[in-house]
Amino acid sequence: MPLATIVVPAFNVSATIAETLDSLQSQTLKDIEIVIIDDGSTDDTRDVVAPYLADKRIRYVSQANRGLAGARNRGIEEARSDIIGFCDADDLWHPDKMRRHVAHFDANPRLGLSYSGSLMIDNESNSLGISQTPRLKGVNAAHIMKRNPVGNGSAAVMRRAALMDIASHPHGTNRAYYFDETFRQSEDIECWLRFALITDWKIEGIRGNLTHYRVALDGLSANTERQLASWERVITKLRPLNPAFFEAHEPAARAYQLRYLARRAVSGSDGGQALSYLRAANQSSLEPLRSEPLKTVTTYLAAYALKYLKLNPLTLRNRATTS
Repeated sequence: MPLATIVVPAFNVSATIAETLDSLQSQTLKDIEIVIIDDGSTDDTRDVVAPYLADKRIRYVSQANRGLAGARNRGIEEARSDIIGFCDADDLWHPDKMRRHVAHFDANPRLGLSYSGSLMIDNESNSLGISQTPRLKGVNAAHIMKRNPVGNGSAAVMRRAALMDIASHPHGTNRAYYFDETFRQSEDIECWLRFALITDWKIEGIRGNLTHYRVALDGLSANTERQLASWERVITKLRPLNPAFFEAHEPAARAYQLRYLARRAVSGSDGGQALSYLRAANQSSLEPLRSEPLKTVTTYLAAYALKYLKLNPLTLRNRATTS
């Protein structure tokens, strides 16, 4: 049995999956398996993957489309190890990422979820000069709900025993759900927050931008309304688990989410939408302004300049999107 598994959900990723697999084959921890879950691709993903199957550590599994959550769930089912990480098929891993996560788990028997920071890259895999440098210690459900230090789905590595504690078996299916397959967005934060709310496993990060997370600059502001609706659905679903917790933290969490969407709108040159989100954020809670005044004020200034001064958004993007 391998020491660790990397699950690679793949859907129409023929343009990027080779680079992803190259980064995973280059892991300094060699005792791994890489499980590719082709989630109903209709492009040349299978053909691009085929030469990599000469590496006996790599397995390819095809299924009808179930979405990102469904592909991850299938990958967990297929995994043979006790440590399971996730890397989307357009993202990259630092060569030392899995080795360091395994050491993290070995040193902390109650650690259930380990993660790292991420470097943002563009479509050509060039650094955007932007990184996610999250809180690493003392992480609880409130931190997950407000600021999501785990970040993107390619940053997380989990212990199998911890995953078993959040497994559900929806009526009408014999499959285990770890990620909720009814979500096509926000499935990551739903999983992390549910994990924090219902288990006693420790959540902790390790230093370094060990994930390279691909960002499509032309899509930064796309579907922010749908993102907000998906986030609200997460809150609605999980609120019954601990109503007192949500009463205490939901207003601030919504304000942080709205500010995040405002920054996405700024990056997409939509100053009007950004200002609308910022006003709604202030109506929900002033905590983001109090705790991170520079980031909040900078976002306001960028949104205002876009809408009223018609400034070139390229001069504002880095200021408004830097973590």
